[in-house]
Amino acid sequence: MRHQRTILAAGILATALALSACSGAGDSQNTGSTGAGSDVDAATATSAEAFGGLDALVAAAKAEGQLNVIALPDTWANYGEIKKKFEDTYGITVNSADPDVSSAEEIQAADNLRGQDTAPDVFDLGTAVTLASTDYFAPYQVANWSEIPDGNKESTGLYVNDYTGAMSIGYDSTSVPEPTSLDDLLGDDYRGAVALNGDPTQAGAAFAAVGLAAVQSGGTLDDFTPGIDFFRKLNKAGNFIPVDATPATIASGETKVVFDWSYNNLAVSKDVDGWKTTVLPGTAYTSYYNQAISKDAPHPAAARLWQEFLYSADAQNLFIVGGAYPVTLQAMTDAGTADTDALAAIGELSADQVTPTDAQAEAASALLASDWAGAVG
Repeated sequence: MRHQRTILAAGILATALALSACSGAGDSQNTGSTGAGSDVDAATATSAEAFGGLDALVAAAKAEGQLNVIALPDTWANYGEIKKKFEDTYGITVNSADPDVSSAEEIQAADNLRGQDTAPDVFDLGTAVTLASTDYFAPYQVANWSEIPDGNKESTGLYVNDYTGAMSIGYDSTSVPEPTSLDDLLGDDYRGAVALNGDPTQAGAAFAAVGLAAVQSGGTLDDFTPGIDFFRKLNKAGNFIPVDATPATIASGETKVVFDWSYNNLAVSKDVDGWKTTVLPGTAYTSYYNQAISKDAPHPAAARLWQEFLYSADAQNLFIVGGAYPVTLQAMTDAGTADTDALAAIGELSADQVTPTDAQAEAASALLASDWAGAVG
């Protein structure tokens, strides 16, 4: 939940990357792995067929023996179990670095560690950072490419949607009542209690909270102004607190009400007595995160095998167990491979849902960059 998943606009990200580049990162690039005795350049492979099939890809990845991931908290969409399953299945060590950093910091790490064995092999990113960072990615199409809807993937496989959830409100049911509308949160019951998972100018979950407030206030994703106005009122009422909500702040009672993705709030409820999750009636806000392979991956075969694994029914079902909705859900449902018990436990996404387009996300990022601090400062 601490993971902030940045949704920065391209201009802001470019500034951050420029500062990162000044830190002395090298310019060398990975020349690729030849795998297990083959002549395949894994760094340029765009599908398992380039290796001669999945079995050959597995062999090449095992020869590398390691995979570097970044910004994947164990409690975020069940990534802890997913990483362990990958290790157990293939005997490849998953090096999980900096689970609490943002999407922008993932890209900064790629700059700072380029040419080193510890550089990230793969990314898991919010939309705006993904769109601003395509020069960092290597195209790759997984074996079940056809099961991923066209609207959820870049055509060459440069980046692909992986999972989504609904923006929800988690709350301590032992100290505050269940909110049934945004207006409820403006009342005295929530004085000094409401927090976000990060800063909406930097964090995808917090960005989505403002988007939810916009559409729940009669606005649209074309203009986040009503959402910013809601948090301005929440702050003026003394109910908003500028604390980056984490499982620790929730457990301590510091943040009694938290806007966050449904899968994050559901994860907290497993560990914190009395923590409950609600998705407000009316329009729901959803947004997919994106998988991408680093073009400078120090373990390029393992990076590609990770993608194959993530889009397999096994891993996609583990997302469901973690409270998230995987991108191949419809295909799995049609094939009878979806975990129906896990789906029943998290419920169906509202039919009345919105997801920002790339253009809407970029416009909202720019608006938040100019107006957010003044609204809650």
